Amino acid sequence: MAQVSESLAVSSPRAAYRRKVHDCLAALAELLTERKFDFANRQMGVELELNLVDEAMSPAMTNTVVLEKIDDPAFTSELGQHNLEVHIGPRRLSGEQFLALESEFGEALETVNTKARDAGAELLMIGTLPTITTEHFDRKWLSPGCRYAALNDHILAERGESLTLDMEGVALPGRESETLLGTAASITPEAACTSTQLHLQLAPDDFAPYWNAAQCLAGPQVALAANSPFLLGKALWQETRIPLFQQATDTRSEELRNQGVRPRVWFGDGWISSIFDLFEENARYFPGLLPFMGDEEPHEALAAGRIPQLAELRSHNGTIWRWNRPVYDIVDGVPHLRVENRVLPAGPTVLDMVANIALFFGAQYALATAERPLWTQMSFRAAEENFYAAAKYGMNAELYWPGAGKLSADELTLRLLLPLAHKGLSDAGLPGSLCDRYLSVIEQRCIRRMTGSTWQRETVGLYEERGADRPTALREMSRQYAELSANGEPVHLWPIE
Repeated sequence: MAQVSESLAVSSPRAAYRRKVHDCLAALAELLTERKFDFANRQMGVELELNLVDEAMSPAMTNTVVLEKIDDPAFTSELGQHNLEVHIGPRRLSGEQFLALESEFGEALETVNTKARDAGAELLMIGTLPTITTEHFDRKWLSPGCRYAALNDHILAERGESLTLDMEGVALPGRESETLLGTAASITPEAACTSTQLHLQLAPDDFAPYWNAAQCLAGPQVALAANSPFLLGKALWQETRIPLFQQATDTRSEELRNQGVRPRVWFGDGWISSIFDLFEENARYFPGLLPFMGDEEPHEALAAGRIPQLAELRSHNGTIWRWNRPVYDIVDGVPHLRVENRVLPAGPTVLDMVANIALFFGAQYALATAERPLWTQMSFRAAEENFYAAAKYGMNAELYWPGAGKLSADELTLRLLLPLAHKGLSDAGLPGSLCDRYLSVIEQRCIRRMTGSTWQRETVGLYEERGADRPTALREMSRQYAELSANGEPVHLWPIE
């Protein structure tokens, strides 16, 4: 009996956390039913993750120093000491706001670069850092802060063994394919990934169609924006960030993977009819990873006429990294809902990133407001297959689209997605000149078949043809990339030389 009681005592924190998560779910259902959510206008916000590098283009572990020099809460740390994050505040979807977004991006990057240079570093805005090595995967390189250490320790404890990195790459032209197989004793490989994360605030009734539309667009998004072809000296996927992020946070042992247990970096199970579906799936499928609990009882808050914080639900959601993640948040005492789109890499330039954002929001708006939803004509599995094919093959991926069958990513975009995005942006109030400014970047990227990933692969191949070994080629490519990125011309205009 003593052994049984001891076992129950050990398991009780997780059981208590599970109960609180389910209490939060019930409170969320009540809030949705009573339509308590703020929604004055559709608004978007952006988070951009960055790398700091030294003179040799290797990771510069100086984010604490750089952030102290910047001294602005819009700039924060990220997982690794060579990472930081820029927060661009919410704004309405309009023409002037897209121009303001472009300007604010540029100003933020100039601020980071100025302060980074004061600390002997500079920024590199790229999907996966090409010069990172296994030496940078030591736990000591986690950014200071209890959450990063706790996340690392809980993931490894849940897994019970080292993390496995296992990827078969896409061959450089004229070469054999390359394979990465190794292990890591911490989650710091995730710090090699830097992304552009888009937030769209929505009314509760609009959430499901916009989330479903985002899932439909995830594959084309990745194919068109791919910027992560190298990791640990290997030429891997066009968007290596996608499998790397999943593997670097995977709590499952090999046996659990074989059983079909879901990863915490997840595309999803199916189309939804409410944001509640996603939070309910989170509670049903995933144990608490950081089971820290607050004092609030959600139903007591509701009964007292207060808006509940739903702290446990939000914390739990923060440890499940869907590529399109639901967000419940409270601003000035009023709750709101957001779709967080996490599929895009950082870089290569400000104009490239704003063009990616315009394509996504325009196409998403058009799909979400269409009379016949696209997802009623397309299996969820097809959308998922598009996503992983795009991550591996980029522009060369064959993507399924209802009514068109399988098309290469560039053809799909030129024929169908660009007109769709143009319509969506126009319907949302953007003038034609701005639609053309941003969507022409995507058009030329497709015509020239040149993404950040394509440019990196071709440039490294050229350095190697001239006699450089892989580490030298990656370092010189990164140096050239940083210069071209700072100059601001979109990547389809970058020379291969």
